[in-house]
Amino acid sequence: MARNARPTAAKREREKALSERRQQKAAKRQDAKVRKSSQERPPDGVDPDIEGIVPGPQPLADWQIEEES
Repeated sequence: MARNARPTAAKREREKALSERRQQKAAKRQDAKVRKSSQERPPDGVDPDIEGIVPGPQPLADWQIEEES
């Protein structure tokens, strides 16, 4: 039996969806690149994750403070 050599509609839809996903990913990457380049860079030697943290005992959280009756 001969097979249908032409691509099916389902395959065309799959390929179109893949192409759209690739374009969306490329746009996301470009946006992230622009956003990252526009941010201010911290000075050398400063870790932004721990900047402003004070070593030593930390104040109690609200739920740890006992209310006086």
